[in-house]
This record gives sequence, C-alpha cells and structure tokens, in this order.
Amino acid sequence: MKKLKVKREIECMNCMACVLECSETYFKTADPDMAALKIIPKRKEKDMTRPMICVQCGECAEACPNNAIIQNKMGIYMVNKKLCNGCGECVEACPFGVMRKPEGASTAFKCIVCGKCADACPMDILEVIKSV
Repeated sequence: MKKLKVKREIECMNCMACVLECSETYFKTADPDMAALKIIPKRKEKDMTRPMICVQCGECAEACPNNAIIQNKMGIYMVNKKLCNGCGECVEACPFGVMRKPEGASTAFKCIVCGKCADACPMDILEVIKSV
C-alpha cells in the first residue's frame, strides 16, 4: 500500500510550496483551491502548523453514488472521470476536507500519491511510504 505521510516531529512553516506544486502539476495554476492538500495553521499554543493530506480512508468512495472512486492495487482511491458526474457527494463526505471539486470543474479530484508535494517541501515534512 502506498501512502503520503506527514512526519510528526517537524512543524510546517506554511510556505505553501507543497500546495502550489500540487495545483501546478495537475492544473497548471498556482491556486491553493486547486490542490489536493491544504495547510492547517495551529489553533492552540501547543499545536503545530501541519499539512492536511488524504489518508486514503475511502469515505469519498463510499459516498459516491456512481461508484466513480475506486481503490487501486496500491491502496490509492482514484476518481474515474468518465464515471464522475460532479455531484460533490464525495467532497461533502471527506472528513479531512481534501477531496476537491473547484467551482467550474466538471469532476472531483483527490490526492493520487504522486509525491510531487513531498519533493517540493523544503522542510521535508511529507514523504511517500509503502506499507503492508
């Protein structure tokens, strides 16, 4: 199983490099609303600023009325754009707010664990791991 992981011991400096790399890679625009991850600022003194990523929980797939989101051999949930009708049920179901359907888009999208965000992070907070 392949996953994107946030290293717990390092605090994000909120540079947005990972977010912008994601949107540039898939949508050719530097727009945080077009990225499959987001940065969550600290809420309390003890909290740390962290990237919020897709943990491949499958809530989006369960909510999809067209079965347009399926899990591949690597454990990654993927959106089949031919089956997605853009209803947004998956976006509403995502407990982490990283399933996206930007205004004007015909289909939803999510992280496919490509690793581009991890490569862009100057703090080395994100990593792609393979687990059993």
